[in-house]
Amino acid sequence: MTHTHDLTALALASAVRVRDLSPVEIVDHYLERMERVNPQVGAYVTVTAELAREQALRAEKQVLDTPDPTALPPFHGVPIPVKDLNMVNGVRVSLGSKVFTELTGFADDNVVVLLRQAGSVLLGKTSTPEFGLPCYTENAVAPPARTPWDLSRSAGGSSGGAAAAVAAGLAPIAQGSDGGGSIRIPSSVCGLFGIKPTRGRVSHGPIVPDLFGLSTNGPIARTVRDAAALLDVMAVSMPGDLYRAPGVEGTFLGYADRPPGRLKIARSMEPAVPGALVHPDCVAAYEAATALLVELGHEVVELPPVLGPDLVPHFELLWGVMATLTPVPPESEHLLQPLTRWLRERGNATSAPDLFRAHAHLQAALRAAFPIMNEFDAILHPTLAQPPAPVGYFHDQEPAENFERQKHFTPFCAAYNISGQPAVNVPLHWTEPGEHGQSLPIGVMLAGRLGGEGTLISLAAQLEEARPWIDRKPDLWNA
Repeated sequence: MTHTHDLTALALASAVRVRDLSPVEIVDHYLERMERVNPQVGAYVTVTAELAREQALRAEKQVLDTPDPTALPPFHGVPIPVKDLNMVNGVRVSLGSKVFTELTGFADDNVVVLLRQAGSVLLGKTSTPEFGLPCYTENAVAPPARTPWDLSRSAGGSSGGAAAAVAAGLAPIAQGSDGGGSIRIPSSVCGLFGIKPTRGRVSHGPIVPDLFGLSTNGPIARTVRDAAALLDVMAVSMPGDLYRAPGVEGTFLGYADRPPGRLKIARSMEPAVPGALVHPDCVAAYEAATALLVELGHEVVELPPVLGPDLVPHFELLWGVMATLTPVPPESEHLLQPLTRWLRERGNATSAPDLFRAHAHLQAALRAAFPIMNEFDAILHPTLAQPPAPVGYFHDQEPAENFERQKHFTPFCAAYNISGQPAVNVPLHWTEPGEHGQSLPIGVMLAGRLGGEGTLISLAAQLEEARPWIDRKPDLWNA
């Protein structure tokens, strides 16, 4: 028997247009399911049930009143949650912080405006760590976000709530954001497809600055086509954005239906973080992906050294400075998480000359690296160096040890935030069943040229067709 949450986002949109399903039915199904399952996975920090039903009723009326339902927006009546780092006018936004538990959104982020225009319905705000800084989603505002594949393990971060929602069948698709791997990390540990777009592809305004160009919004989905369609909605530049991505021919969804041709793909399993070791399960995923790429006719070669360990201190410096950008009243500093306070102390101790020197080092490295990386259509890495981590593995440590563990867990992702290149997590591999009988997802990452999301989407769709993952669902799915 097929349930509403078994359908992809595009299938739901199609069912709404042909009047097989009403937006009200869809919303009621998800809200009922969220009431039962969300306490187990910690996906949502705020549920906007009343607003969702109001939006669904309006959407249903539009379907009934329009003479041509095919002309409705692409996600008309489809629930799409928003990460709790992104502001929605009139809806609580905590930023994952005890400091802001009483804050109500006073504007829509640009990406939220675009989701509204696409016809989506807001089920709620998905959980995020404080200010989106760590690679796991544990905070003082809500329960930890857990991967539905093993509830003792973290859903990753900082879009951990978004990924947990999609993987547990609490949303058909979700908006996330990625400043150092925050879409790809939770997509990997939750068995999903996630896209970090090219720098400047998606507006980060109007409130959050894009000074460093590290962070961007993007989709988390169960299928490549769903993610591509949502990226089409999000990919709009706005006045005042500091960066602008190269143009794209056609739509990203169109690329999902287009064969990629024979590509030249580089690969590397060498972590940029000194001392990071790649777990055998992540090696197995990487080697299996390599074999599949070769089987599909692509040329796969080793990537020459490009972005190495010398960049790590400069990225860390930027990360500390980014931690200071959220204004916190002095009398509320004690409410911050220990890791956040530690990062902000480092950021506040950074001088302007030190910050500019770090940027200069990163730019110099990119000028040397791009001529090499641009020789390839895509670059393959493990997404993470370790399988999904237990809840508390990072959070229960002192800040310095916490941060070191995070660096060793995710030594591959941040390079493409530094470079601004697009990168995707592809859920091709699962471990052998463990002691509880559940397999764990282990993703691989593909990065592309600047502006090359289309190639990555075509390639990922080819991989999805060759090794489908849509029918892989955690036991919790049928709850």
